[in-house]
Amino acid sequence: MSQPRAQRPWLLTWLALAAPLLMVLALLVLVQRRGVDRVVAVPPLLIGAGLLITNAVAQGRRRRRLLEALRQQEPGR
Repeated sequence: MSQPRAQRPWLLTWLALAAPLLMVLALLVLVQRRGVDRVVAVPPLLIGAGLLITNAVAQGRRRRRLLEALRQQEPGR
Protein backbone atom coordinates (compact mmCIF):
# COMPACT_ATOMS: atom_id res chain seq x y z
CA MET A 1 0.00 0.00 0.00
CA SER A 2 1.24 3.48 -0.83
CA GLN A 3 2.03 5.89 1.99
CA PRO A 4 0.83 9.50 1.92
CA ARG A 5 3.35 12.20 1.04
CA ALA A 6 3.48 13.55 4.59
CA GLN A 7 4.84 10.24 5.86
CA ARG A 8 7.74 10.07 3.39
CA PRO A 9 9.33 13.52 3.10
CA TRP A 10 12.76 11.95 2.54
CA LEU A 11 11.58 10.57 -0.81
CA LEU A 12 10.40 13.98 -1.99
CA THR A 13 13.69 15.50 -0.87
CA TRP A 14 15.71 12.98 -2.89
CA LEU A 15 13.49 13.48 -5.92
CA ALA A 16 13.97 17.24 -5.71
CA LEU A 17 17.74 16.80 -5.55
CA ALA A 18 17.99 14.22 -8.34
CA ALA A 19 18.63 16.58 -11.27
CA PRO A 20 21.15 18.81 -9.45
CA LEU A 21 23.00 15.75 -8.14
CA LEU A 22 23.08 14.28 -11.65
CA MET A 23 24.67 17.49 -12.91
CA VAL A 24 27.23 17.53 -10.07
CA LEU A 25 28.16 13.93 -10.82
CA ALA A 26 28.54 14.72 -14.53
CA LEU A 27 30.76 17.71 -13.72
CA LEU A 28 32.94 15.54 -11.49
CA VAL A 29 33.33 13.05 -14.32
CA LEU A 30 34.27 15.89 -16.68
CA VAL A 31 36.98 17.02 -14.27
CA GLN A 32 38.40 13.54 -13.65
CA ARG A 33 38.51 12.17 -17.19
CA ARG A 34 40.74 13.21 -20.06
CA GLY A 35 40.32 13.32 -23.81
CA VAL A 36 37.54 11.42 -25.52
CA ASP A 37 36.45 9.80 -22.24
CA ARG A 38 34.96 13.15 -21.17
CA VAL A 39 32.20 12.79 -23.78
CA VAL A 40 30.53 10.23 -21.53
CA ALA A 41 29.63 13.00 -19.06
CA VAL A 42 27.89 15.25 -21.57
CA PRO A 43 24.51 13.43 -21.85
CA PRO A 44 23.86 13.35 -18.07
CA LEU A 45 24.86 17.00 -17.84
CA LEU A 46 22.43 17.95 -20.62
CA ILE A 47 19.65 15.80 -19.15
CA GLY A 48 20.07 17.35 -15.69
CA ALA A 49 20.08 20.87 -17.16
CA GLY A 50 17.02 20.03 -19.26
CA LEU A 51 15.14 18.75 -16.22
CA LEU A 52 15.94 21.89 -14.23
CA ILE A 53 14.94 24.19 -17.09
CA THR A 54 11.73 22.27 -17.76
CA ASN A 55 10.83 22.42 -14.07
CA ALA A 56 11.48 26.17 -13.91
CA VAL A 57 9.34 26.83 -16.98
CA ALA A 58 6.49 24.64 -15.70
CA GLN A 59 6.60 26.29 -12.28
CA GLY A 60 6.44 29.73 -13.91
CA ARG A 61 3.40 28.68 -15.92
CA ARG A 62 1.66 27.31 -12.83
CA ARG A 63 2.33 30.51 -10.90
CA ARG A 64 1.07 32.63 -13.78
CA ARG A 65 -2.16 30.62 -14.02
CA LEU A 66 -2.65 30.85 -10.26
CA LEU A 67 -2.15 34.61 -10.34
CA GLU A 68 -4.66 34.95 -13.18
CA ALA A 69 -7.20 32.85 -11.27
CA LEU A 70 -6.72 34.96 -8.13
CA ARG A 71 -7.15 38.18 -10.10
CA GLN A 72 -10.41 36.89 -11.60
CA GLN A 73 -11.77 36.21 -8.10
CA GLU A 74 -11.07 39.72 -6.76
CA PRO A 75 -14.30 41.58 -6.01
CA GLY A 76 -14.86 44.88 -7.79
CA ARG A 77 -12.65 44.17 -10.81
